[in-house]
Amino acid sequence: MKLNRNWLAIPTGLAIALTSATVAFANPIQTPLPNPISVTGQSGGTQSSSCGYIASTPNQVVRVTEAFTSLRFKVESGGQPTLMITNSAGRSQCVMADSFSGGTIEIPGIWDQGPYSVFVGDRGGNSHTYTLTITQGN
Repeated sequence: MKLNRNWLAIPTGLAIALTSATVAFANPIQTPLPNPISVTGQSGGTQSSSCGYIASTPNQVVRVTEAFTSLRFKVESGGQPTLMITNSAGRSQCVMADSFSGGTIEIPGIWDQGPYSVFVGDRGGNSHTYTLTITQGN
């Protein structure tokens, strides 16, 4: 029996796409945080949103395991960075860097228990290396 190897391209391509799309979900950050955590990545994406251009999947997922946790999200990037954080109910908050911030954005706050999707975008639709630092406490 002669096998047609072309049929392997579809499942292989699907496996690669699913693997790369779930990278952010594979390594969620979970509270409590003993020390500040920093991660790097590429800002921007192909989806136009009210918070600039973002990726179709979050750059990072943060799971808050206790109620009313004090967290500070800080992004440093080139270009025109944006930071959007969305909770499991779909409520988002967005902060955009201004001309005085030098590409740095901070969102401090008290966060309720649950998962949060963090998107690092870019208003200009470009891609830049960013550093996201998450600190727990004051």
